Amino acid sequence: MRVGHADDPSVLAWAASERRVLLTHDASTLIGYAYERVRQGLPMPGVFEVRQEVAIGVAIEEVLMLAECSIEGEWEGRVSYLPLR
Repeated sequence: MRVGHADDPSVLAWAASERRVLLTHDASTLIGYAYERVRQGLPMPGVFEVRQEVAIGVAIEEVLMLAECSIEGEWEGRVSYLPLR
C-alpha cells in the first residue's frame, strides 16, 4: 500500500496490522478516525500528532526519546501530542 495516497482509515488499519505507531500533522481528520477505531475495539497502536510549528529537530529528539524509553504496546489506543506536554 502506498500510505501517502491512502485514506485515513486505511492508514490506521495498515499501522495496526504492522504494529506501527503513527506520526501525523493531520489533527483535523486522522485523530478522529483513531478514536473511532478505539471505540470500535479495533487495534490502534498509537498516534502522535506533531504540530506544524514544532521545529524538525525538536520533533526528531522527541521521537528518538520515545523510541528509547517506551515499552512495546505502551501507546496502544492512545492519541498523544509532540512535543510531550
